[in-house]
Amino acid sequence: MTESAQLWLVYKGASFDLWNPDTGDHYASVDAEEITAHLQEKRLRQNRTPKSPFAEFAQEHVEDRKTLPCLRPRIAFRNVTNPTNTRTVVTALVPGKVVITNAAPYLLWPRGTLRDEAYLLGVLSSMILDWYARRVVELNFNFHIFNNLPIPLADLEEDPIAARVVEIAGRLAAVDERFAEWAEEVGVAVGSANDETVKQDLICELDACVAYLYGLDEDDLAVVFETFSESVDYSDRHAAVLNHFRNLHERG
Repeated sequence: MTESAQLWLVYKGASFDLWNPDTGDHYASVDAEEITAHLQEKRLRQNRTPKSPFAEFAQEHVEDRKTLPCLRPRIAFRNVTNPTNTRTVVTALVPGKVVITNAAPYLLWPRGTLRDEAYLLGVLSSMILDWYARRVVELNFNFHIFNNLPIPLADLEEDPIAARVVEIAGRLAAVDERFAEWAEEVGVAVGSANDETVKQDLICELDACVAYLYGLDEDDLAVVFETFSESVDYSDRHAAVLNHFRNLHERG
């Protein structure tokens, strides 16, 4: 490694948290040129393996080193977790130009748009989805569980509630200029949810929107928040989410 080598951070599961793309707790750092060369070689090999997720991408895409996932923001989640943690599904949009250990799997998108990515991030980050995950997760949150999570289908262009999930998740995720290009395509401003009061209100509204998309009612919401944890009282959050939930129904 030369003195002028560019170093990238190596993330582990603890390197990110919900709506926090960088906790400051990193695994290591690595030479950017060396790691991208290694990852590109690995991707080219896996593209020829039918069971690999890289096999779903066109050869032209895979051969273009500029399309490496590590170069741009992507959704990652913690593999090690359990149903007694404060949250079981811990996911975030991590920035580009970082690499991630096996402790934090990430998502690839052979199809879809960044708005689809923002929508999925919003659902995954909600307490509504997390309540379901806590029913099935033991010690590891792996792709066998992840791939069977029930995600509400919605038309992001026609459904205003789904579009609002995209907007909220985009605002919460795009915390700084590392996410500028991603935010522009999603259609949100960078740093627009960094005020803590605004952030917490958007998080509660997101829960309400996701609950609405799942077709839950007020009794269902009560079950989610009253049974989510045996040690944490979520009554205040329940009240805030319920207020947003009722407003959604009033707007109809």
